[in-house]
Amino acid sequence: MNHENILRWIRNSENSGMEFKRDDIRSEQLAKEIVALLNFKGGKILLGVEDDGSISGITRPSPEEWVMNVCSDIVHPRIIPYYEEIQMGDRRVAVISVDMGISKPYVMRHGKGENIYIRVGSTSRLATREEQMRLFQEGGFLHVEILPVPGTCFANLDLRRLSDYFGRVRRLIPLPNTDEDWTQLLINMEYMSAHEGSDSLCTIAGLLLFGRRPGRFLRQAGLEWIVFPGTEKDYDTRDRAGLDGPLAALWDENGEQIEDGLLDLLMNKVRQHASQEKLSENQLTRVVQWDFAPEAIREAVVNAFAHRDWTRPADVEVSLYSDRMEIISPGPLPNHVTVERMKQGLRIPRNPILIQTLKDYGYVEYMGMGVRNKIIAGMKKHNGTEPEFVADEFQVLVRLLKE
Repeated sequence: MNHENILRWIRNSENSGMEFKRDDIRSEQLAKEIVALLNFKGGKILLGVEDDGSISGITRPSPEEWVMNVCSDIVHPRIIPYYEEIQMGDRRVAVISVDMGISKPYVMRHGKGENIYIRVGSTSRLATREEQMRLFQEGGFLHVEILPVPGTCFANLDLRRLSDYFGRVRRLIPLPNTDEDWTQLLINMEYMSAHEGSDSLCTIAGLLLFGRRPGRFLRQAGLEWIVFPGTEKDYDTRDRAGLDGPLAALWDENGEQIEDGLLDLLMNKVRQHASQEKLSENQLTRVVQWDFAPEAIREAVVNAFAHRDWTRPADVEVSLYSDRMEIISPGPLPNHVTVERMKQGLRIPRNPILIQTLKDYGYVEYMGMGVRNKIIAGMKKHNGTEPEFVADEFQVLVRLLKE
């Protein structure tokens, strides 16, 4: 690192990962900025640089020791940042570098209290309740899928699907024969949540998997399906529907599917708008020719539900254009998962109960290689195209190309 780096950062001004600070700030002010960067994606603080980019330099005695004390005494969990001083003419600038935290949420301690700060653009501010939930989720302290859904009860779950899952899939013998016994089983499996002095509630996972109408109680439980006539979003749509239903289909005792789940409802829409029936080579039968590999669509949509951030009040969205299909899952990738790591099968489950249950049904691969083996390989085999994956702090998008 040299003075050219400093000048380039100053020219680019403050941003989500860059903060300028005077040398005479209080310890709590520095801790606030460090905590906000840790709770975001990491970044740098230039100490001795004014808000307007002018260099005032560091003048306090033993600045490195002061920074380390702040990170040890006020930032929690404590960290050891990378500290470096750069000579800028007759003045020196300190560069404090912090990586994205792996033990979120990080807090600034003050007296007996703790504040959680996040980075929003070039500013640091207190996290809202919803933002704090996401940080606890990212840190592995909270699995949102097991939170109770207000207004629900055992009667809101489909007993046929429960009997199919525990009887046919899990081979539980005998099955419960009273509502009370079923409720206790579901509480043990975290599909329901017990509440002292009141009725037990369905958890997010239980409602999504087995609920009669999940969207009635959980607004983000559904799937938004949109068909656009061209290559861009348009008010003029060929088809638009909000699909609602349990993720799991229903089978009989012989393993024959007798009722669609949410994924099946979607695939019916895809077949209607993105496939054609043609005569087979022998001209004796008709076969379905899909615009996209069906296994790639199924895997992308299952992943969108299984790995999404359930604190975000938005549906999974599947949009069909004239040249592509896009599947959008609300929320970023889990901690330290990148698009490349996802392609290679890195698994950091955000919703382990959902994922395990979908594995039991056979919707999810046990080795976590569905992206590589079904989406990428499936599309390459189908039409020779490479799927595109785009991830940011708001969503994960999978783009399947028509040709």
